[in-house]
Amino acid sequence: MTHADTAAPLSARDAVYTEDLPGLGQLRLIPLAPESDADLLHGWVREDRARFWGMQSMSRDEVRDIYLFVDSLDTHHAYLMSLDDEPAGLFQTYEPLQDPVSDAYPARPEDTGMHLLLAPATRPVRDFTATLLTGLVRFLLSNPANDRVVAEPDARNSKAIGRFVGFGFEAGARVQLAEKEAQLVFLTRERFESRKG
Repeated sequence: MTHADTAAPLSARDAVYTEDLPGLGQLRLIPLAPESDADLLHGWVREDRARFWGMQSMSRDEVRDIYLFVDSLDTHHAYLMSLDDEPAGLFQTYEPLQDPVSDAYPARPEDTGMHLLLAPATRPVRDFTATLLTGLVRFLLSNPANDRVVAEPDARNSKAIGRFVGFGFEAGARVQLAEKEAQLVFLTRERFESRKG
């Protein structure tokens, strides 16, 4: 994948998904450009709040190289989230059957996985995470082949687990992955559509 427009402002970069979210503004998912976005990502992952991301001690180039590898895969994707053209965080998607997580639980072909790292908040916004998750899950389920969303936050990250469960994800097993003990959480299409009312 090439990113010819990586030096451009976020508003000028192509997005794979756009949705207006109430109270948050326009969400855009922009394919990550590992080289030109490395400084931004490195700043985020070095913060104490991102300790469960497991990259605090990495150099900028190590962070870049990880995302160059992700960028080379057809089954894993990384996106910059923007809200009204301001960086809002990192969103990653993956096919669990093509990921080591499938060794830890009975993954299904219709599963789609996600990782979410929020940028530091510049101002508190009521229901920020729930509203953002609504857009992200809607993007994941816009593919009719996907019927269940899987996330695997660090088992020590009670805040993230609480946000997922509060949104409607169901907690599954705690599993040991190569780099962490993780709490699996699942959200089916049926449950997501029923929670929207």
